[in-house]
Order: sequence, then structure tokens, then C-alpha cells
Amino acid sequence: MDGVVNFLKPPGMTSSNVVFDLRKLYGQQRAGHLGTLDPAAAGVLPVCLGRATRLFDLLVEKDKEYRFEATFGVQTDTQDAYGAVTARNSRRVERDELEAVLPSFLGGQMQSASIYSALKVDGKKMYELARAGKEVTPKEREIRIDALELLSETGENRFLLRAVCSRGTYIRSLAESIAGRLGTVAYVPFLLRTRSGPFSIEHARTLTELEEAKTEGSLLQTLVSCEEATAFLPELALESDRAIPTKNGLETNVRNAADGFVRVYAAGEFLGIGRVNEERLQLAVHLYHRTDQ
Repeated sequence: MDGVVNFLKPPGMTSSNVVFDLRKLYGQQRAGHLGTLDPAAAGVLPVCLGRATRLFDLLVEKDKEYRFEATFGVQTDTQDAYGAVTARNSRRVERDELEAVLPSFLGGQMQSASIYSALKVDGKKMYELARAGKEVTPKEREIRIDALELLSETGENRFLLRAVCSRGTYIRSLAESIAGRLGTVAYVPFLLRTRSGPFSIEHARTLTELEEAKTEGSLLQTLVSCEEATAFLPELALESDRAIPTKNGLETNVRNAADGFVRVYAAGEFLGIGRVNEERLQLAVHLYHRTDQ
């Protein structure tokens, strides 16, 4: 049971609950998700199982895609529909003026994370401290917005938008920043992650679907293999006589190979993820089948 579960998280379920349930369902001790989704949010939450947890650093840095509804004129302390209203503004936002300000948010920038985010302060999640009534100073982090577009107007002062962004971007904070640029306030009643790196919502599975697959004996087929999960990396094939030395951690000279991570093969076997540095390759993540296990 080594691979990645492309899980479709429903609203109301925490990311840690997802990991707990999938660990139990798949009978796998090693498990971890690739980026927290707030309990109120829904969508793609990839969970690595077994040896796939070794790929965490590679997969967690991939960009994310969201669809979200911004409701202007009302602000809540949690930036979503579950919080207490802290401000109101009667200004009506027009579609054309919203479209006009969106391009100004593209690119790299600093963002102040909500105190109700899952970022940790002294080992405690910020939202846990905030809900306990403790004073929390918002954290700033560098983010990147690659795409931001208006999809439709869903009601008076309500708009559906799409964003493609870097890891660590808080969509609810982005909505508040957009509102500030327009001279008003906003909150996000609907937030859906439609993609996390190579994992899209079209192929995500619910807990019910996974439980049915287990009953039918097809649970293994629900996993995205380590090889498939890293298909975005270039492939590098070695001579067959380099398979054993590479597995043993020895370097191999590779000509005309760019520096960075690659998927490594030898004699048709997928060995794992290697790192090329100045035309020298070394296996960084061992993913081949061990005959002694």
C-alpha cells in the first residue's frame, strides 16, 4: 500500500481526521497529507501512504488551484461563514471594477496569514490559540499568485473566482486584500481546492468510494503509484550495470543532464528519485522493490 490517495475532503472534516481515517482504511502506519485544508473548505487533499511519504518534500511544493466565492460588504473574524461579523460596508462592487484590480495581485508578494489558519506558533496551531481567546500575531509569508480570474457573478456583491497559487497561499486572506483594494470588506463562504500539484478533483475519491473499493477488494487500485505521482519529473535511464551501484548509493556520471530531480530507471526498473548535480547522479529517494522484504 505505497502510493498517494487523491482524497476529496468534504466540508466539516479536518485534514488530520482524513489522515487518521485513511491510515486505518489502508492499514498503513506511515501517512501524511500534502497541505492542510481548513475544516470549512473542501476539495483535493492528497495523502501519502507508506514509501510515498518519502516524496513529501517534492510534492508539497507544487502549486495549488482553487475556486472560491467572495462576498463583499461583510467581514467575519474567521474570514468564512462560520465566524462572527466584525464589519459591514454598503459599497456595491461592480463586475468590471473587480476584474480591473485582479491583475495587480499576480506575481510574488508577502501575505499576512489569518490567525485562524493552521500555521503553528510555539507548536500550537494559530486557530486553536485564537479560538481559545489568546492573542495571536498574524504571520507573514512570501507567496505567489500565478492566475486569478473572475468566473461569474453569483449574486449581489457575490462573485466566483479561480486562483492558481503557490503553497502557503491563504485564499481567504487574498479575498480580504482584494476587498481592501476596492475600498470595502469581504469574507469567503465557499472554498474548493480543485488541484494540488498533479492531483486534480476530477480523479479525487470520497471516503465512501474508498470504503466501497475496500469491500470489493480493489483498494490497491485507488492508489496513485510513486512513479505516477512523480510523472512531472524528467526521466533518466541508466545502463543496466549501474542498477546495483545506484541502489547502493554510488554516483553515476550522466552526460547532458540538467541539474535537479529526475525519475531514475535501469534495465526497465523504476529505482526512485535521483538528484543530478554537475552531470553526476545519485539516488535520493529509494523506491524500488526490495527482494529481501
